[in-house]
Amino acid sequence: MNIQRALSQASKTLESSSSTSSKLDSEILLSEVIKKNRQYLILNFNQELEKENIKSFNYLVKRRKKGEPIAYLIHKKEFWKQNFYINQNVLIPRPDTEILVEETLKLFNSNSRLNILDIGTGSGCILLSILNERKNFFGTGVDISKKAINVARFNAKMHQLNNRTKFYNSDVDKFLIGKYDLILSNPPYIKQKDLKYLEIDVRDFEPKLALDGGKDGFSEITKVISKTSMLLKRNGKFILEIGFDQKNRILNILKQNNFFVNKVIKDYGKNDRCIISTKI
Repeated sequence: MNIQRALSQASKTLESSSSTSSKLDSEILLSEVIKKNRQYLILNFNQELEKENIKSFNYLVKRRKKGEPIAYLIHKKEFWKQNFYINQNVLIPRPDTEILVEETLKLFNSNSRLNILDIGTGSGCILLSILNERKNFFGTGVDISKKAINVARFNAKMHQLNNRTKFYNSDVDKFLIGKYDLILSNPPYIKQKDLKYLEIDVRDFEPKLALDGGKDGFSEITKVISKTSMLLKRNGKFILEIGFDQKNRILNILKQNNFFVNKVIKDYGKNDRCIISTKI
């Protein structure tokens, strides 16, 4: 079977499962299997594939048909300017979360020396993206999931940042190490009752631990804000990702915990997505 036929068959298979990007998905998966880029596929349609590669490709297509996200199938996802290793123990990085990186870089210039903490670090993509841009920053990541911390450590090593990072497996409630100039967090903020309405690729494959914000969606965020008020230096900055409908309540929680709110930033869909505040 040649490349063109393999892609055509896979695309039809994925179309039948209501995939909105069946052609692109097929190309990404085959590129991963034969370790060539998508341009190579297009320029070499008539090249015959090895039996082992066809078998591996069909296996990935089968998994994709069931809704498994591409990032988990190929074990990588681009975020900010780099690729990060991803598996089912961590949330897949979203473009909207890049706002946390963008705003940090606006706040602090390249000469700043900062000690920063990422609460609920997951794959480490937020923290590591910032450290890649700011050579004088030192970062700490904390996550309740030991498996997530292993992924973050792997990414730090891959990006040659392990000399400027420390990762701890801990519940934020019990984390007591250090004082920080900047704290970032993208905590779980989806209401428990809403989890079942998420898209199938999120609901059935991404870690519930990274999504479940408790009964009202605020239990983890409240914990993070409370702990941040203890771990952040006076006049330190706090950048928090929030759910689209959570702004007003979170503004009140921040004020109750001695934070001055600097600004609320909208995501690419014009939803409230990020709050920047300062510890008073």
